[in-house]
Amino acid sequence: WLPAGLAACERLYSSRSKDKLDVSTYPVESIRNFSIIAHVDHGKSTLADRLLEITGTIAKTTHNKQVLDKLQVERERGITVKAQSASLFYKHEGVNYLLNLIDTPGHVDFSYEVSRSLSACQGVILVVDANEGIQAQTVANFYLAFEAQLAIIPVINKIDLKNADPERVEKQIEKLFDIPTDECIRISAKQGTNVEKVLQKVIEKIPPPQCNPADPLKALVFDSTFDHYRGVIANIALFGGEIQKGHKIVSAHTKKRYEVHEVGILTPNEQPTHKLYAGQVGYLIAGMKEVTEAQIGDTLFMYKEPVEPLPGFKSAKPMVFAGMYPVDQTEYNNLKSALEKLTLNDSSVTLHRDSSLALGAGWRLGFLGLLHMEVFNQRLEQEYNMSVILTAPTVPYKAVLSSARLIKEYGQTEMTIINPAQFPDKLSVSEYLEPTVLGTIVTPHEYIGKIIALCQDRRAVQRDMLYIDEHRVMLKYLFPLNEIVVDFYDTLKSLSSGYASFDYEDAGYQAADLIKMDILLNGNPVEELATIIHNDKAYAMGKLLCERLKDAIPRQLFEIAIQAAIGKKIIARETLKAYRKNVVAKCYGGDITRRMKLLRRQAEGKKLMRKIGNVEVPRDAFIRVLKRQTDK
Repeated sequence: WLPAGLAACERLYSSRSKDKLDVSTYPVESIRNFSIIAHVDHGKSTLADRLLEITGTIAKTTHNKQVLDKLQVERERGITVKAQSASLFYKHEGVNYLLNLIDTPGHVDFSYEVSRSLSACQGVILVVDANEGIQAQTVANFYLAFEAQLAIIPVINKIDLKNADPERVEKQIEKLFDIPTDECIRISAKQGTNVEKVLQKVIEKIPPPQCNPADPLKALVFDSTFDHYRGVIANIALFGGEIQKGHKIVSAHTKKRYEVHEVGILTPNEQPTHKLYAGQVGYLIAGMKEVTEAQIGDTLFMYKEPVEPLPGFKSAKPMVFAGMYPVDQTEYNNLKSALEKLTLNDSSVTLHRDSSLALGAGWRLGFLGLLHMEVFNQRLEQEYNMSVILTAPTVPYKAVLSSARLIKEYGQTEMTIINPAQFPDKLSVSEYLEPTVLGTIVTPHEYIGKIIALCQDRRAVQRDMLYIDEHRVMLKYLFPLNEIVVDFYDTLKSLSSGYASFDYEDAGYQAADLIKMDILLNGNPVEELATIIHNDKAYAMGKLLCERLKDAIPRQLFEIAIQAAIGKKIIARETLKAYRKNVVAKCYGGDITRRMKLLRRQAEGKKLMRKIGNVEVPRDAFIRVLKRQTDK
């Protein structure tokens, strides 16, 4: 048995060159660009594996699991973090088609990857689990595709599961998305059942790209990676013209000129081609050596043939900020280089230089969520062998200034606060603002009571409540971002036995009673532990931090007062009792060098301490306290 796609693929090899494909035989009408979108763990990557097998792009073996998930972190966690593309060749009703597939992440923290991928597509496959039904991220991804006016093919996956109920899921899709039940395709991606129908539907329902090869070159950079030997590899979608090796191109963003070294398609590995034509999706290598040169959303055009730049992408809005510092300051330059290369591949991370008395020079990074922060840190460790110190995550607050001096200093009436050290005094501010998000929770109805109580505890305001069917409810709440950023998702999962799902979108700022809480050691403030917090939660958080610091700081020769303070008012206190340790007590005679060695070791240990006033604190004590604060 030989798949139709494999025979077509073999014919593509040019007689002139064995290693380059010729894609000129595919006119625009025979091209389909589409993405697979779904909630986490609904089977996107498994469906992508089956599509690659059916079209003969990869050999059919039992080892094909998450073929497009190339990162180590993706395979370890079993989730897609990075959108990956692959070109498939398929013969349908005697016509050869070129299908460009993009597999996208499903977690809310990576929705920026999804929106970028959709810009290179004309349609999507919306995958829904036949067992779990519509989840929060299914709704969010549907509206991303709907707003982009893409053709949507609903697919119900995992029909082979014992508890699968495709009829119920079809009714949910019809009620929420207004898609008739007869348009849904029931499949099992794991077993390959009905997957061929999905390919046929892609060809019939998704329109070809609207572009002309005769137009001047216009290419959109929708993703990029960095290769140590070849420089930047840009993933491009051609909206006009054609491109080949030797062409002189210009970046609309940097205005720099490049010579094209190589073009090709991803199958899913890089496969060089003679040319890329309008409507096709592929990669381009043009000697970009600096990571800042390949801006995501940039437009490339031919030298001396300028075109109107494509609209590009709305820049990602960071929801969580954290300080990142090298464990050893001698590693600063290596970490700087690693961060630049990784932020090229993950353009949704924002980077600002920062410094701390305890941790030295570092950066303040902005992430789209807590999982995004964890994955970024893991990739830094695995791909660049860098171990770093991450401080507790914070959110960006705003202050409306009333002081003429501060307005003159900042040049505007509003200032954004991403570091507690910048928090202005209440006397010079008319009001403080905190970021809010509109959260969507989809849950079985038996957990409603517990979930509503959790939301109220997090200062949330209910906006909507809708029964999707007789068993599932969709709740919409307006949350302060600070209340959900650390442990809300974990608590929600444990309260609902893992059945509830959560998604959120930015909802602007609202006025809030915010204060800055300082932690004092013997009256001296600890800069690293200062936090911005809502007035109602200050006492509980202050008491918690004082108790944790008491456990983290070693006892010393004098009493230490650990206090939480708002301005000059002390709201919580713990006392660490004094004692003296005699390190030479066990030496009752013998060689003097033995005594000197023990005393010297005690002195060396003090170098790893940070002195706050007269209190010596281990440098990693704050990090332990802050990390436990994020795990509370």
